[in-house]
Amino acid sequence: MNYSISGDNLPVLRVELGQGERIECEAGAMSWMDEGIVMATQGGGLGKMFGRAFTGEHMFLNEYVAERPGEIAFASKFPGSIRAVQISEGNGLIVQKGSYLATVGNINSEVFFQKKLGKGLFGGEGFLMRRFTGSGIVFLEIDGSAHEYELAPGQKKIIDTGNLAAMSESCSLDIQTISGVKNILFGGEGLFNTVITGPGKIILQSMPISSTAMKLYQYMPHPTAGN
Repeated sequence: MNYSISGDNLPVLRVELGQGERIECEAGAMSWMDEGIVMATQGGGLGKMFGRAFTGEHMFLNEYVAERPGEIAFASKFPGSIRAVQISEGNGLIVQKGSYLATVGNINSEVFFQKKLGKGLFGGEGFLMRRFTGSGIVFLEIDGSAHEYELAPGQKKIIDTGNLAAMSESCSLDIQTISGVKNILFGGEGLFNTVITGPGKIILQSMPISSTAMKLYQYMPHPTAGN
């Protein structure tokens, strides 16, 4: 299996499958493919289906199998980047909802729960994330440009809510309240920041779609009262 990523800030992942090779993705993620690649929709059990729905993603997954060599492509849904992350046994990946694009290999996906429910409810990440384990490649869709850091043991990175796209499962996530009433009311940064502690890799995104949507909303015409 070979793959390439092209298209600048409107990227496309193109995967060359050999006969018998397969790739898994969310329902509706495929953009185009060659004849001879067959699709099979699957849920993977009620627990996994509801887990995916709980993170705001499709309940079903599509698996594409090449009956003969051919290309399959997945286009980004939002201006940004596509990243390929290799995972192995004991070296899994935790991904924010909406960042998953496709997987190749023997990979298992499950909902990732923080120990404290409040971390996810107030921090924007953590409660609604997915954990990928096993051996293979996880392809991620990044909003805006992607920025990778390798954190040393104990090293921390403070991140605005939504900018975390993925982290190694060896990292830990916590929520930090912004101090100072004036900072909270007038700083424009909300109430909380996400704090990631190493060791492990983190992938940050520069333009979270949720933040972009809120910004665009400010410029949209709104109906006047009474109309």
